[in-house]
Amino acid sequence: MSHAILLRAYGGPEVLTWEAESVAPPADGEIAVRHTAIGVNFIDTYQRTGLYPIPLPACLGREAAGVVESVGKRVRGFTAGDRVAYLSGPPGSYREVRNIAVDRVFKLPAPISDQAAAAMMLKGLTAWYLLRRTYRVKKGETIVVHAAAGGVGLILCQWAKHLGARVIGIVGNAEKAELARKNGCRTTFVLGTDDWVAGVKTLTHGVGVPVVYDSVGKDTFQQSLDLLQPLGLMVTYGNSSGPVPPMAPLELSRRGSLFLTRPTLDHYVPTRAALEGAVRELFGVVKTRKVEIHVGQTYALKDAATAHRDLEGRRTTGSTVLIP
Repeated sequence: MSHAILLRAYGGPEVLTWEAESVAPPADGEIAVRHTAIGVNFIDTYQRTGLYPIPLPACLGREAAGVVESVGKRVRGFTAGDRVAYLSGPPGSYREVRNIAVDRVFKLPAPISDQAAAAMMLKGLTAWYLLRRTYRVKKGETIVVHAAAGGVGLILCQWAKHLGARVIGIVGNAEKAELARKNGCRTTFVLGTDDWVAGVKTLTHGVGVPVVYDSVGKDTFQQSLDLLQPLGLMVTYGNSSGPVPPMAPLELSRRGSLFLTRPTLDHYVPTRAALEGAVRELFGVVKTRKVEIHVGQTYALKDAATAHRDLEGRRTTGSTVLIP
């Protein structure tokens, strides 16, 4: 008998329940993975609350690492005992054992630990598309990254520095500011303490920046628009403070013919080939230590509700990982 964290009704962290479940043999094109580490992401909290509705009952989680237990028919290239990590389409990784479609699974290179892998499949690929596809950051540019000490933020800042960008990080407190500076940020500002809009304008001599990456949402969106130079791009990719309110398109014109996008990873990797290319690039910067994956805290899988409380309470840094 295996165990999983199940969601049977939308609500706060208390609705997550630890339950026993039976796991069928993998179907055709699937492999059974016994998890050793499971990544936690803000999207998990959005699905738990119903902000992003999913069919119930459900199991949350979209990234994990582990060991192959068995393979289904028509599976090639994987055998029992292989170390693997995956990024799933449908959620379901908050469990001890999971059957997963093989086209979402990748063998882990020896230098990458299970915890790092579980923390980087969704978050690292998010940083990849933000920097390499949504806006292709170039050497010498100055960019702004919100939640710079978070799971995506630390990866994004290191990677942007590797690309030659000057990174300005916006964070929640002085401790997070120090962490962000150690992970790629040239300058940091603290929300609620620093006048970060004026600070960015001063650093850019009043010009502004070509792109802002904002995962905070409601609390920072309008001010983030003020940081952009004419024809700049506002990338809003999260809602940790709540959804961004409706906005008249004329605001973009008034502020300098700005561009606004709300991207999601699945649109950038619609095929296995596209996903393989993205993973190859991500694994490359991690293996060469251009980017280091910072796991700030771990929790037992059965304590997923506590992990959600800490994540939503902004008491975490880097990536959060559940251990079965």
